[in-house]
Amino acid sequence: MNGADKAELLRASRRLAIRFTALMMVLLALVGALAYSIVAATAASAEQRALRDAVVAAEPEEAPQGVFVAVVGGGGRVELSRNMPPGLPDLDAIRQVAAGTRMVEKRIDVRGRSYAVLTAAHDGRIIQAAVDQHEGREELQRLLTALLLSGAVAAVVAATAAVLMARRAMQPMAEALALQRRFVADASHELRTPLTLLSTRAQLLRREAARLQGGDRQPGIVAGLDEIVADSRVLTEILEDLLIAADPREAASPEAVDLVAAAEAAVKAQSGETGARGLTLGRTGSEVPVLVDGARVSLQRVFTALIANAMDFAESRIEVRVQEEDRQAVVTVSDDGPGFPPDVAGRAFERFASSRASGPEAQRHYGLGLALVGEVAARHNGSVRVLPSPPGSGAVIELRLPLR
Repeated sequence: MNGADKAELLRASRRLAIRFTALMMVLLALVGALAYSIVAATAASAEQRALRDAVVAAEPEEAPQGVFVAVVGGGGRVELSRNMPPGLPDLDAIRQVAAGTRMVEKRIDVRGRSYAVLTAAHDGRIIQAAVDQHEGREELQRLLTALLLSGAVAAVVAATAAVLMARRAMQPMAEALALQRRFVADASHELRTPLTLLSTRAQLLRREAARLQGGDRQPGIVAGLDEIVADSRVLTEILEDLLIAADPREAASPEAVDLVAAAEAAVKAQSGETGARGLTLGRTGSEVPVLVDGARVSLQRVFTALIANAMDFAESRIEVRVQEEDRQAVVTVSDDGPGFPPDVAGRAFERFASSRASGPEAQRHYGLGLALVGEVAARHNGSVRVLPSPPGSGAVIELRLPLR
């Protein structure tokens, strides 16, 4: 495995570990929040229960620890719990109950401590109970601290485990990727060389046949050799498509690419084939360079693939247009063929897509060409789509790439 593959594996493992850790932290946060809310609700319920029990049954001297009771009996006699905090009892609440209010609940802060106070009339007396909330709040604070510390420890453990599991999970993929790269390299070496030799030998043989033909003594030999040269060129192009499809990063060398020049080169290269088919191929649009950042070879193959697709279905003309629009480079390739069937328009850039509709004009099949266009567009942060058009009015494919 080379350095680039190792770096890619490391990045993928890191992304997987981060996502797993984030998921674990979200789950822990939800559990912690649920536990905290349950404990807080239980503490609040216990506090209310202690207040109501003290108001109903407790005498000042019998009040449990942390609960303070004041009883106002007949004749205005007041009984207080031992160690009644300063600021208690709440005389204002007692006066409200004495004036006829059934029950008064308050929160009182005295010298940095908070008390829940309940004042009510019971058995001809006015009873006020107060509960010190300081201890309950300290318990909640300790619980929150414990939850945060355990969450931090769990995050470290989860991150470590996630990294180890991510690397282990990605290892088979890395081995498969390395195997694919070796296959692509071997295929590139083993197939390109004989195809190049085949094309070269066919061209040399054609020249020799043309020299020896001498009029019409050997008619058809030169034409047959021309077909062999053309077939070898087609095989080479198919091989390039297959190799790019197997490892598209091989064609990714970012540089400034002029789409106008690339379009003109593709039109010029395909003009002989389109002329032989009786088709007119031309370029329109911008007359000045339209620059994008990308891989020159990949973008050149995009034009070749789009024109080749149009050649398969055009009736008389193909138009390649390059222009700038909304800070984007826009490439459109149109033909006057039957157009894309509705069921294919959304799947045209899938590998080996074909029409599911019936009828001769709907039988349109696609190989890797348009799929490669979609992959190249995605790698260049662009998009490609089939523009809607009436049935039978031709096909229009639009490619958009960000300007340099």
